[in-house]
Amino acid sequence: MAGLFLSLEGIDGSGKSTQGRRLAETLRRAGHAVTLTREPGGSPGAEEIRRLVLEGASDRWSAETEILLFTAARRDHLEKTIRPALLRGEIVITDRFADSTRIFQGITRGDLAGVVDRLHALMIGIEPDVTLLFDLDPALGLSRAQARPGTEMRFEDMGLAFQTRAREGFLALAAREPRFRIIDASGDPDTVAARVLDALRPVLPRI
Repeated sequence: MAGLFLSLEGIDGSGKSTQGRRLAETLRRAGHAVTLTREPGGSPGAEEIRRLVLEGASDRWSAETEILLFTAARRDHLEKTIRPALLRGEIVITDRFADSTRIFQGITRGDLAGVVDRLHALMIGIEPDVTLLFDLDPALGLSRAQARPGTEMRFEDMGLAFQTRAREGFLALAAREPRFRIIDASGDPDTVAARVLDALRPVLPRI
């Protein structure tokens, strides 16, 4: 496809959503066409599924059911938002993509990584060109996430041990996949934003 596909990953509270908005603004000022989106969500159908998976009790769904729900949301997101924007030649920035399912459902709550990968190959079939992993101490990330207003707290309610396993899983995945760039997410937003731009300059010199 003609565009560039960027994903932002990390544990809850790592600041990726804030940095995604800042990155989109910076790229637009530099003259790029940008679609900023999120998962689960990013299309009307996927946003409906978002409410199902992010709200309610932490034990509302099994990991297996979540994999199916997230994959369904991702397929709609891909069809309605991601693929059309890439075909228009835009930069797509998504706040989470398949790597979140690989970690949050695939390894932190059992050994389901193979299931996630098979469904991804069958129904999604693409990976981001570059993935920025916002790495942060899990205790700090959880405290940030719990301080946010709102009702989308199912995964935060799973606690520190869950977030710690997720961070370990993300770092292990990043070590295997060359598309990853690890961003130190500690520090103030301006400092982290500068780290993001430094990581992207090899693929986006016009920023």
